[in-house]
Amino acid sequence: MAEVDPGLLVEGVRAAVLAARDGGAAADRSLAALSALRALRDQLGAWEPELIAAARAAGASWAALAPALGVASRQAAERRYLRLRPSATGEATGEARVDAERGRRAGDRAVADWARRNAAVLRQLAAEASSAPGLDPAGQESADRLGVALGDDDVTNLLPPLADVRVHLEPRHAALADRVGEIAEHTDRLREDAAGQRRGRAR
Repeated sequence: MAEVDPGLLVEGVRAAVLAARDGGAAADRSLAALSALRALRDQLGAWEPELIAAARAAGASWAALAPALGVASRQAAERRYLRLRPSATGEATGEARVDAERGRRAGDRAVADWARRNAAVLRQLAAEASSAPGLDPAGQESADRLGVALGDDDVTNLLPPLADVRVHLEPRHAALADRVGEIAEHTDRLREDAAGQRRGRAR
């Protein structure tokens, strides 16, 4: 939907309010002003999460955002943002978006903990996959990205390129592809279990 000029809306609403105070506002003028007020409210509401995201991207902390948003804590500031921002995964309400985001984070933590406990296994598998011979150009590019990730100190950064390279390993390296697939399936289960446990504790 196209953005409206909030200045024009405010002027129209203010004129209608002043007329109402003087007792000279016709019904259609008040109705039009109420429609304009709703459009203005919608517009301002759409801008708030954009500005919050911009502030965060520029380095503002949730604690710094809290007073600007009129809330008392960093947790409340983050919760407000999650409730306001458009959903990328289909949640219909603000509370559902909060729950979905916290479930996602719980899943990420569970996967990260598991990956760090199994760093040696993951690095060995990634080394094998990144050096697999006979890949096509797209597969070699994927393997090269995995090789770059091997140089990262954080083993969790291996997981996305490891999952991406799987399709390029088949059928020539089917057994290796199966091992990579087992890792992806296991991390998916960890995410689902962690999110489910968080929802259970929240009830």
